[in-house]
Amino acid sequence: MTRHARLASAVLVALALGSAIAACAPGVPATPAAFRAPRTPEGTPDLNGIWQANSSANWNIEAHPAKQGPVFALGAAFSVPPGMGVVEGDEIPYLPEALAKRNANGASWMTLDPEVKCFMPGIPRATYMPYPFQIVQSADNVLFTYEYASTSRIVRMNSQEKSPAPAWMGWSLGRWDGETLVIEVTDQMEETWFDRAGNHHSDALKVTERYTATDTNTLQYEATIEDPKVFSKPWKMSMPLYRRREPNARLMEYKCVEFAEELMYGQFRKK
Repeated sequence: MTRHARLASAVLVALALGSAIAACAPGVPATPAAFRAPRTPEGTPDLNGIWQANSSANWNIEAHPAKQGPVFALGAAFSVPPGMGVVEGDEIPYLPEALAKRNANGASWMTLDPEVKCFMPGIPRATYMPYPFQIVQSADNVLFTYEYASTSRIVRMNSQEKSPAPAWMGWSLGRWDGETLVIEVTDQMEETWFDRAGNHHSDALKVTERYTATDTNTLQYEATIEDPKVFSKPWKMSMPLYRRREPNARLMEYKCVEFAEELMYGQFRKK
């Protein structure tokens, strides 16, 4: 064997040995395989269950510090918790006039926020309010039921059916992209907000949701927001959703209309 052949052979042996040592080293984890969710009878990923976000996004989807709540007499009982935000890139690309409206909304949210009036929250806000929601799948539809205000919506799978009219929870058409449930939501009411900070949209809003199981008890949620009347470009929010695992987990009845009647209609009471 020539000198060059012996050198090449030694290099190959060293490379092979190094690869074997690296694979066995305790500090070098192997690349995990993508999680494959259990299957429904139809063969699609099984996302059935009761889920809930765990963040302060309903207060403000952008990063925000803790601050005094709107009712000073309650002290810390209704203060605003801090949050890292769920907006990718940490900033919503508002057009100038829309940003001014957001700031005005935030200053008067106790009288303007649809949540205060027990209106249906719309999408994506219903996903990260501090209440659980349930996913129920069938062959042709996916039902989302939310504890807040007993709200629900139907996702029509693999359909091109058009919305008959705008609605508080919009019009949802879904499809599967591998392990991910993709939902396009249009025709929402302009009055819904993204949070209590006054982040808002117009009647041109389109939300593309993605639900992906990352393990048995966690979904990764993404929502791409498009609205050329309000934003200079599309933007995205994302967060994990966690399965409620109590043995008796279920949605409770939370019909909040009666809590808002005095606020909204008390001035019309006959003296």
